[in-house]
Amino acid sequence: MSVSDTPTLTRRAFIARLAALAAMSQVGGCTEPRPLKLDTDPFTLGVASGDPSPDGAVLWTRLAPDPLHGGGMPAQPVDVAWQIARDDAMKDVARSGTAKALPALAHSVHVEVTGLEPDRPYWYRFRAAGAESPVGRTRTTPAPGASPQTFRFAFASCQNYTQGYYTAHANLAREDLDAVVFLGDYIYEGTARGNLVRDYERRGWGFGLSDYRDRYAQYKIDRDLQAAHAAFPWIVTWDDHEVENNYAGGIDKDELHKAALLQRAAAYQAFYEHMPLRGPRPEGPDLRVYRSVSSADLVTFYVLDTRQYRSPEVSLCPEQDEAPSGYCPASLDPKRTMLGAEQRAWLLGSLGGSRATWNVVAQSVRFAQQDSNPDPAKHTFDGVDNWMGYVSDRQAILEQLARTRNPVVLSGDSHVNFVYDLKPDFADPRSPTIGAELLGTSISSEGDPAVPATQFDPSTKNPHLRFFDNHRGYVRCALDRAKLVADFRAVSTVLRPTAAVSTTATFVIEDGRPGARRA
Repeated sequence: MSVSDTPTLTRRAFIARLAALAAMSQVGGCTEPRPLKLDTDPFTLGVASGDPSPDGAVLWTRLAPDPLHGGGMPAQPVDVAWQIARDDAMKDVARSGTAKALPALAHSVHVEVTGLEPDRPYWYRFRAAGAESPVGRTRTTPAPGASPQTFRFAFASCQNYTQGYYTAHANLAREDLDAVVFLGDYIYEGTARGNLVRDYERRGWGFGLSDYRDRYAQYKIDRDLQAAHAAFPWIVTWDDHEVENNYAGGIDKDELHKAALLQRAAAYQAFYEHMPLRGPRPEGPDLRVYRSVSSADLVTFYVLDTRQYRSPEVSLCPEQDEAPSGYCPASLDPKRTMLGAEQRAWLLGSLGGSRATWNVVAQSVRFAQQDSNPDPAKHTFDGVDNWMGYVSDRQAILEQLARTRNPVVLSGDSHVNFVYDLKPDFADPRSPTIGAELLGTSISSEGDPAVPATQFDPSTKNPHLRFFDNHRGYVRCALDRAKLVADFRAVSTVLRPTAAVSTTATFVIEDGRPGARRA
């Protein structure tokens, strides 16, 4: 049907059609399930947990005996038994039940367990079709009235499968952590690009639901990634490559944008099917992923969505159009938004009402200002795909962070490590430091650096930049009532399946003393 064939299509009807179209390839499974036996292990994608709470967590798996060719499951619901226990031998079972793996969700299950004890580890597993899954470990958070003294987490992003082995995940799985925060680019869409270390089994790409499902499966069959998921609960958000490189989501839901909305609906559906997320499931091209996760009054993570609601990106300005400030004039437009009005109001209100010792904003792209022009007499603040293109939104958040106790911004996307002091006015040398941004490198994207950089000279053009490093790896953090300690963990290589890990730098943020200092 062409656009001209539907001149009277209402917005509500169009959104309903989007949801129906996105689900067309998934229809089936309204009848009662029959007992099912499979000749092949259905738990090829492993297990995961996420979004921990004081009395539970989300437990995830997906049945996929033929993971790289649509999953290989019959078009019928399948009963999946689950158990969660107080011991790794699964003898002291705390809760158990049965979930239905539906064809409409690629036979994934999201068990939202409740009724557990706070602040302790648990182990879980699934059984289906005569098979048993690996055992995973999760952990509940402290009770709301508790006063926990420590919380250990790591954050990571950007794991291009074809550009490197997951040696970072192998080492991450051996850390002593309470949770992992993943900041986006879990998959990379499209055909493999760059210097290839390994390739996708399925060639070709069409931005359909089957494409996204098989791409997630390709990533999730990796044993090192499975180990990192099975070791800790994950708190996840997305960036652009879960849909398409550099996409911006703030578009009208109308026939003009039908193709983009169908693509987003497929991508969001597959993201939900493969992540340990709480419901509700996606509704066409809409899936709310911004939320908060807390460890009582010690720390709150504000998990943002910097893609779904953002205004279209600005192009690089021709030199003659650049403002004296170094910003493209469009970047300064107060109507431009990274978060959308509703998410921005939620974030500012949540930060304003927080009683946590540490307030951690977990999001996907560089937040601080950075001057990329090598000419000392000129300034260039490239805002094509980061917060420098959304100055008004960033300024509102900076003003709130200045009134917030111990604010820390976690970022990814850049494939290098940065540490920044955050300022209400980056252009004013007298502007006070109000917080810190820790920006983590990639798990594997871009492969090994051509010239490893571990030394850092303070930048005269960016005096608030405290650290730069371009190794692959992740950032390990430990916080208590007095300080947050961030270790930048680097792997020796991603070009081979195994690698050593080391700490290239350690930064400390002290309670009540904004900014990060190298230890």
